[in-house]
Amino acid sequence: MDPDRARELLAAERERIENAIADLRREAPDESDARVEPGDEDDEGLYQGEFDAGRAQDYQDQLAALERAEARLEQGTYGLSVVSGKPIPDGRLEAYPLAERTVEEEHGGRDG
Repeated sequence: MDPDRARELLAAERERIENAIADLRREAPDESDARVEPGDEDDEGLYQGEFDAGRAQDYQDQLAALERAEARLEQGTYGLSVVSGKPIPDGRLEAYPLAERTVEEEHGGRDG
């Protein structure tokens, strides 16, 4: 993949992730001192808090993957599998710029 195109893809991915993190922070309810237990009348907020915490961790994981991809781009190894060194098809990188492995490696050699 052309390095300039890779930079565009990674920049767009960074913007998407950072915007998602900012949106999640804006949506977060104010912390309360009242402890809500599952089954309480207000336990929907407890569920939402746990769900949002999971989403926040997902975004942090994506941000870490993005930083690894940016480092590979600087090292000249972006677009090569971190497992085998085989080229990752451009179509896969266009669809998922953070890809670190080929589809075959990602799915353990299974078909489909």
